[in-house]
Amino acid sequence: MKPIVSALEHRILLPEHPTASSHPTIIMLHGRGADEEDLLGLSRYFGGNWLILSVRAPYPFSLGGGYTWYDVGTVGTPEPKMFRASYDKLSTFVADAMKAYPVDPKRLFLLGFSMGTVMSYALALTRPPMFRGVMANSGYVPEGTHLTFLWNELAELDVFIAHGIHDPVIPIEFGRRAKELLAQSNAHVTYKEYPMAHQISEESLSDLATWINQRRDKQPA
Repeated sequence: MKPIVSALEHRILLPEHPTASSHPTIIMLHGRGADEEDLLGLSRYFGGNWLILSVRAPYPFSLGGGYTWYDVGTVGTPEPKMFRASYDKLSTFVADAMKAYPVDPKRLFLLGFSMGTVMSYALALTRPPMFRGVMANSGYVPEGTHLTFLWNELAELDVFIAHGIHDPVIPIEFGRRAKELLAQSNAHVTYKEYPMAHQISEESLSDLATWINQRRDKQPA
């Protein structure tokens, strides 16, 4: 299957053994300085029954290569213009993908790392009916932006938050803040801290794979 022409470049991995006309789907969103190839290797941990869409951020990252979703002033504060544009492009991409690819709309998950987690929160907390769950690795909820979060409409959203206690890029306090915010909503939250830096470790990935595969065929509570 060839990628559609949409707002964002992306890669597609089809299910190895498709058994239906639509499939549980994971949209992968990378961090700063990476690209759509960066997270694809994680797919083997989830088994072969997923449709994977791995998306490239829209802006070249001039400081180190790869791409970025927005510029950063201080940690936790996305540059407003770039952040808004990335959010709009990502929203358009998801809408296009759901029309063009065999996505099961009841089993659509977001997997983010770092900035990709920020963009995952941005989408899921503003458009919760579209998503079954979020895998939020080493990121933060983008508070103080143009977005309005629908905290009371998250009853069918599952969230897995993984953060390293030694993270020097996005400190652990941001993961704990995300947990605090989501705990006040009606979302279903799993929160775990790991003895790692700004990364996805073997331990966190194993927990993540268990979490997502438990939810692949399970209907929301």
